[in-house]
Amino acid sequence: MILENGLIRTLDPQVPTQRALAIAGGMIAGGVGVHETALASPEVVNLGGRVVLPGFSDAHVHFPTWAIAQNEIDLDGCASLDEVLARLWGAPEPAAGRWLRGYGWRSADWRPQREPTRHDLDAFTGARPAALIAKDYHSLWLNSAALELAGGDLEVHGGVVERDEHGEPTGVLREESAWQFKERYMVWPDDEYLEAMRAGVRLANARGVTAVHDKDGWLGALRLWQQLEERGHLTLRVWQSIPHEKLDDAVSVGLRSGLGGPLLRLGYLKVFMDGTLGSQTAWLLDGSGVQITSGEELAEIVRRGAAAGFPVAVHAIGDRANREALDAFEQTRNVWRPLGLRPRIEHCQLLAPEDLPRFAELGVACSVQFSHAPSDRDMADRFWAGKTDGAYAFRSLFATGAVVANGSDAPIEELDPLAGVRAGVRRTIDERPAWHEEQTLTIDQAFHATCVAPAWLAREERSRGTLLPGRAADLVVLDRDPWEDLDAEVVATMVAGRWVHNPPPW
Repeated sequence: MILENGLIRTLDPQVPTQRALAIAGGMIAGGVGVHETALASPEVVNLGGRVVLPGFSDAHVHFPTWAIAQNEIDLDGCASLDEVLARLWGAPEPAAGRWLRGYGWRSADWRPQREPTRHDLDAFTGARPAALIAKDYHSLWLNSAALELAGGDLEVHGGVVERDEHGEPTGVLREESAWQFKERYMVWPDDEYLEAMRAGVRLANARGVTAVHDKDGWLGALRLWQQLEERGHLTLRVWQSIPHEKLDDAVSVGLRSGLGGPLLRLGYLKVFMDGTLGSQTAWLLDGSGVQITSGEELAEIVRRGAAAGFPVAVHAIGDRANREALDAFEQTRNVWRPLGLRPRIEHCQLLAPEDLPRFAELGVACSVQFSHAPSDRDMADRFWAGKTDGAYAFRSLFATGAVVANGSDAPIEELDPLAGVRAGVRRTIDERPAWHEEQTLTIDQAFHATCVAPAWLAREERSRGTLLPGRAADLVVLDRDPWEDLDAEVVATMVAGRWVHNPPPW
């Protein structure tokens, strides 16, 4: 196949653009001299002035959770408790025996300001269990019927059970308490997950996504991806995490990072240091927040992971959580660095100024979400007043030489790489001026973080991420050049030389 009559942006600084692209055997065969390649009777695709980029990677997505959330009641954007309840009343009735499930509420956005309780749900749900997951996925709002399933067994290490003045659970669980309740009592059948994930893969392809780093660390996610691949429905590349608690199980059967095939591979160990901004459980230097993992515990996890060949990805939101994570990586660098492992901190949302250069100095990557900055601006100004110069400091991280990879954190934000790029460059998603304009990104930086850096993190920088000869033919066709018009849209998507969304002619 030859793609011609358009602009090819390779994202390689040495050869940034080409006028045509040759593809053979699922790989990039050549650029400018395409007619000198040994392609027998190639198909010629007229781009008609369109622009080709490397396929987009989402470096942080909870894919099965995002996919299944498309079947739940969407509560995102609700400005009050009454609006949440109105959406619940207007939603279709769940089938007999099924939970009422929703996602996306954020009480920090409600006016008047208040926290939800089980009693707010009980009048509507009755005896049917109901569970509504917060926008940050770190808080779970349950009705009384759902709480009764746990029989009072809600307290776990690293978890928070909100209680009223009488010591009774209000119905809101946070962090480990929320996650463990969800894993024990709110399991969807595999067939429903697979149907949702198949539709999710098609939607991701339509948005130019050719690869994801899946952060749904439960081992069932790996099983689901395998079934999807066996059925021929996997049309993007998956780098799958596993929870650090399962490391011994992985080692016992000989699993290592990188195991797998072209579409599905094991990636890294997932660890949580703290909670989130929205749930006010981020671990801060002022002593507030929730510590889920200590620095000493993380250092031991990093050592054990390195011995088994796994890099570590650490969720850290608050400035204390990020510092503790950086300290742990610094203490253990003589273990992971000689092995060529590429550790990463997820989110990096609030950083003390003295910690900014440490990522590049240590060789720890920043796995961030450009869309979080404009989405979270009001909460950050409220809860982190006086500290936001160090919040979502993406341009400052680039300036230090750190590796910065971009993801969506879907379903917290939408799985839409172009929306993320626009959020990073504009630093706003509404009519307001850019929030901390000094942290706006260049278009080159935003696309590097969306295409090149995620491939590097997956140790695939020599096989994808740029459109050079010998790289995989994973690419996206846009209707216009985003360097000229940032509102460009996806026309078509290719993975391994095969069109997976909207094949030509267009």
